[in-house]
Amino acid sequence: MMSGKHLHVRCMAHILNLIVQDGLKELDASVTRVRNIVRYVRSSPARTLKFKQCCAHVKVECTKTLCLDVPTRWNSTYLMLDTAQHFEKAFDKLHLFDDGFSAYQCSHLCEDGGNAGPLESDDWVNVRNVIEFLARFHELTKKVSGSRYVTCNSHFEDVSELYCHLKMCLASEDEHLRKMAQQMQEKFKKYWGEPEKMNKMIFIASVLDPRNKFEYVEGALEELFGEEKGKKINAEVYAYMNSLFGEYLKKYSTESCPQSPSSSTSSNNTSNTPSGSVISASKIRTKLSLKKQKEDNGSGGAKSELDKYISEEQEPFSEEFDILSWWKTHAPRFPILSELARDVLAIPISSVASECAFSTGGRILDSFRSSLTTKCVQALICLQDWIREEKNPISVEEDLKYLEELELDMENNGSTTSIV
Repeated sequence: MMSGKHLHVRCMAHILNLIVQDGLKELDASVTRVRNIVRYVRSSPARTLKFKQCCAHVKVECTKTLCLDVPTRWNSTYLMLDTAQHFEKAFDKLHLFDDGFSAYQCSHLCEDGGNAGPLESDDWVNVRNVIEFLARFHELTKKVSGSRYVTCNSHFEDVSELYCHLKMCLASEDEHLRKMAQQMQEKFKKYWGEPEKMNKMIFIASVLDPRNKFEYVEGALEELFGEEKGKKINAEVYAYMNSLFGEYLKKYSTESCPQSPSSSTSSNNTSNTPSGSVISASKIRTKLSLKKQKEDNGSGGAKSELDKYISEEQEPFSEEFDILSWWKTHAPRFPILSELARDVLAIPISSVASECAFSTGGRILDSFRSSLTTKCVQALICLQDWIREEKNPISVEEDLKYLEELELDMENNGSTTSIV
């Protein structure tokens, strides 16, 4: 496609992780203190039991279980803070039920060797602000990590919303939030601040969304990067879109269209019909469409498929809109453009799904499996994934509910040993 000029698409989930990690450094002290008290409660069943007694005393209604984060994974830090905030009253009174709690806060050292100190009331204010601020990043990370739906068509829209979100937070009255947004915006500009260096497929995928088309891309680019720069990028996107469509038009004009799956099945099941005499109806329709396309391109007043698509009204916005079904339904009207849409919309904007599918961590390889070639291992992993055919989307978070039930079951069975 276009000589591989725009083959590489950066993983959006990884970029979001880098952006948020930079922002969390501003509130590192508050996050560290919360992490310390959660670690204290989770360090032994005896401390957990005392904490539960404290929760019952102060009448905490939250049924969640405290979870300790992995510092290198910001989404786990977000979940830890989100859960811990519901137990603020319990942590304030925990020293009445556990004599070692206050001493632990004063003596516990951070990773850098410094003393984090006891938790203060301002820390909870900072925690709630950062939770509200990071909620959008958390939801977006889950969205782009999906494996059962198209993600690239909303990539540019998501980037635009993040830019506006950071811009709004820069005007916040909270000093910590402003500094946090400022650091995150610097990292944002490093990856998405120069549209000339961004993969053009990001914009093309947005144009191929019938709810957006060129209207949204034009308006968003001018809003984000200014009118002059926005118009320049718009012209480049439009030219690239035409070049890309031209390649597909040339490809499907010179190459014969493959038979559709239904035609192939029909020919295999019909034993009395010679294979050479079976003519695909879809192939005939495609050839007629190509012929009509050439005639339209030859006449000055006629419009190409791309021009027709752009000139038509946008589809009304809806969260339930199925872009693949739309292109499947309108494929007879846009035979070439639908082929282009099929290839572009298949581009993933996150490597989370593929990393989960091809991860071999934790698997035991015997001497036979270790001797397999890389291609064979890849084929076996793919085949295993297809055979399983998971109906549920890939989960990028721990099943906290399952862990809570497991811990409760272990406590009831008395399988744990109390260690103070």
